[in-house]
Amino acid sequence: MNNRAVELRIESIAAGGAGIGRLPDGRAVFVQRTAPGDRALIEVTQLRKRFAYGRLLRVLEPGPGRREAPCPHYARCGGCTIEHLDYEHQLRAKHAIVEAALQRIGRLDVPRFEVVPSPREFHYRNRLSFTLRRTQTGRVIAGFHEIDRPDRIVDITGACLLPEEPIARAWQQVRDHWGADAALLPSGEELRLTLRASASGQVALIIDGGYSRGQAQRLLEAVPGVSAIWHRGAADQTHQLLAGEATLAESWQDENIELSGTVFLQVNRTAAELLEEYVMQLAEQSRGRKVIDAYCGIGLHARRLARIGFDVVGIELDEGAVEEARRTAPPATSFIADRVESALPSVLPADLVILNPPRAGVDGGALDALIAEPPARIIYISCDPATLARDLGRLSARFKLQSLRCFDLFPQTAHVESVAELKCVTS
Repeated sequence: MNNRAVELRIESIAAGGAGIGRLPDGRAVFVQRTAPGDRALIEVTQLRKRFAYGRLLRVLEPGPGRREAPCPHYARCGGCTIEHLDYEHQLRAKHAIVEAALQRIGRLDVPRFEVVPSPREFHYRNRLSFTLRRTQTGRVIAGFHEIDRPDRIVDITGACLLPEEPIARAWQQVRDHWGADAALLPSGEELRLTLRASASGQVALIIDGGYSRGQAQRLLEAVPGVSAIWHRGAADQTHQLLAGEATLAESWQDENIELSGTVFLQVNRTAAELLEEYVMQLAEQSRGRKVIDAYCGIGLHARRLARIGFDVVGIELDEGAVEEARRTAPPATSFIADRVESALPSVLPADLVILNPPRAGVDGGALDALIAEPPARIIYISCDPATLARDLGRLSARFKLQSLRCFDLFPQTAHVESVAELKCVTS
């Protein structure tokens, strides 16, 4: 059946954004750029024992949510995966992805929940990373990986619909002024270029990889949209400021903060504000006063809760983020710069634990600590439904999933943020 054309109906969207259909023998087949309800002609490109991968040849009959993608780069670009769905059907797909993960992986009873839409469908990202390659023929290509060929890079201009307007302008300016063979950038066959914008429109350029420092000051002078250039070479452990301002002034809800260009914040500021307000509403319902904010970043939850009377301990591995958290923290907060699994046992018990882990989820040691000495409540903020389901399944020995709400921080992709509220049910 490999490399043969097959006609099928697409049933749903997988967590990676591919449509899922069924081959004549019953195997699931994953096909990018398909939509639920599509009748499609596909080519089977990889055949495995229980599933297959395919490539869309032609849409024979479009599903009800299909649209023409508005981005000029979308045909080959892997930066977005479901832009060919209208926004309402994107939200439906994300609801189904979360529900299926919790039921299948976590074996949980899932309460009714909603997916809160992003206030902006396009131009929402305040941080975006591109891969730059210098080819042997002297060509420079910079953009995202190709959707079906991740070894290839699709050249992306400032016409990309994902970034906030200051980043889109700065990216086009950087491309226009980096010189022949991108000589103003650090040397090396491949670089990772990240642009990050503050709420005021300041943009930092963070460069990872390469060797020489390039000519950062010349590039900064040629590109008015960029205020700082940072670099971490292939042999370096940390980023070094090459030119411009060391910090970005950022306003985040009721917090005025100063960040280096390398410290993490949610990439969709308007949707993240809705998520953060919801987390605060849940947190404020805690009957006890001791809160642990694990994977706390720059301590936004910790600082806000401390100001309304909670005693908060924040745990974060990134020392730069902890330094900013401590700079303006109220007296009722303390911060530990360490791994959560190492620090958490020493600060339990608590009335409430907030978990906001990276995509890999919560470390098993931290889960063991929560099961051994359970808080009354947990608020788990997740960017990956599969690891959320895995972790909630493990915590179900001591906790019940009380409520769930999802937030669309990444329109045009299959990613979704979830906020799960857990209550301890055993002593």
